[in-house]
Amino acid sequence: MFSISHRVLRRQCVHKRFLSTARASEQKSRLLSHVLTLSGASAAIAAYFLWPSESRHAPTQASAPLSPSHFTPVILVESTKTSADTKLLTLSVPPDLLPRDNPDAFTPMWSVFVKDDDIQVERPYTPLEGVDENGHMKFWIKKYDNGEVGRWLHSKQVGDSIEIRGPIKTWSKSLQRGDWDEIILISGGTGIAPFHQLLHSMFKTRDTPFHGRLTLLHGSRSLADIPPPTMMNFLTTLSQQHPDKFELKLFVSSVGDSSVTRSPHIESGLIGRSALEDVLRLTHRTPWWKRIFWPCTATSVALERKVLVMVCGPEQMVNAIAGPYGRNYSQGQVGGFLGELGLQSHQVWKL
Repeated sequence: MFSISHRVLRRQCVHKRFLSTARASEQKSRLLSHVLTLSGASAAIAAYFLWPSESRHAPTQASAPLSPSHFTPVILVESTKTSADTKLLTLSVPPDLLPRDNPDAFTPMWSVFVKDDDIQVERPYTPLEGVDENGHMKFWIKKYDNGEVGRWLHSKQVGDSIEIRGPIKTWSKSLQRGDWDEIILISGGTGIAPFHQLLHSMFKTRDTPFHGRLTLLHGSRSLADIPPPTMMNFLTTLSQQHPDKFELKLFVSSVGDSSVTRSPHIESGLIGRSALEDVLRLTHRTPWWKRIFWPCTATSVALERKVLVMVCGPEQMVNAIAGPYGRNYSQGQVGGFLGELGLQSHQVWKL
């Protein structure tokens, strides 16, 4: 009896000593983890504030040609309210400050950074029609509750000076070399701006050099959020004049009491998988009653198909359609509906 109790007691002591050692080791590991985390965070914060940044410390040069390496003061010459939270703003760059040594600088698609002078923050915006010979750039700007630069731009008055730098390329490949037979543009909200710029450039002349087919699918939350008449008139006219080359489809999430049948271009709902199947011509042609008894394997886009799908809009929309961005807003893997439909990285581009 004594020997059994003694062995039990010894096992309990060993077990307690083991637990005590394990807890101490765990506490040390946890402490080390916290130290490393704090050190990493401190290093990241220090890097942000102390590491040289061309954009954050870019100088202002009033007489040098427009460039990504410095800010140029321009003048707000027109401001038009288009909805409760959007405006059309036109900025004027002195024509002699437009870069002449690089003819491809203003080839779509490109944007400029606008700097909020009050808090020294910059954000990129895309000119809807590029820049004309008079140095005018037109922007469709939305004001967000948590968007500092957008709110700041909405507060500006005609005649005010605004600093910009650019142009910054957001797409560098030529769309006119025959690499693609069809290009599908998918946008949401003010994310339509790059595609408006692209279409405006491609169809400036009646005989566009692009010989494939373009389709624009644009989503808005409500009828009030649809792009303003100047933009819509351009897009609808384009679809009427070039029905063999360009098709426009608008999607409205919430139509309220209004009827979407007023325009043949408007559909109710989100841009979902079925809409993508339609535009990619993957919709089943088999009668429904046959699919009940003989289910078919889902059709997908062929690897060799010369199709390009470009997506630009709110991050939640981009995630659902094409999958999330990669690290530091790199392209990442193709996911979402497009990934389900078999599209590969050479067939998808997230702006």
